[in-house]
Amino acid sequence: MSLGDPAIQGFLATKEVALLATVGADGAPLAMPMWFLHDTAALSMISVEGTQKVRNLRRDPRVCVVAEAGGGGGDIRGVTVLGRAEFLADGPGRRALIERFHEKYPRLASLWGGRAMPANRVMFRIAPERVKSWGLAS
Repeated sequence: MSLGDPAIQGFLATKEVALLATVGADGAPLAMPMWFLHDTAALSMISVEGTQKVRNLRRDPRVCVVAEAGGGGGDIRGVTVLGRAEFLADGPGRRALIERFHEKYPRLASLWGGRAMPANRVMFRIAPERVKSWGLAS
């Protein structure tokens, strides 16, 4: 299964938040809700430099991302992506992703005080090594 699977792409397009799990220095997981972008090759996320999740990623880039829907005994659907995070330097590719973040999350400009990504933010892409899904139409 790949991130480019149409059922996975369609499901992720309906989600605003996914859970990002990183590995702490003591080996314990840290799971945090995150805004994200997806394409057929990777997931992209933005965070504040110096937060625990960013410190975890700089030390150990392994991550697990989970997006799910349903519950209460209903139709549970979701996607899990295991992979590695890579921090993106400023450049045309990152600026294009920033514009996509603004399209998906209109509140971002007011949170940032403009459209430019603040200097204390970092962006990272997660290249999938393994993708699983459940409950999605094929």
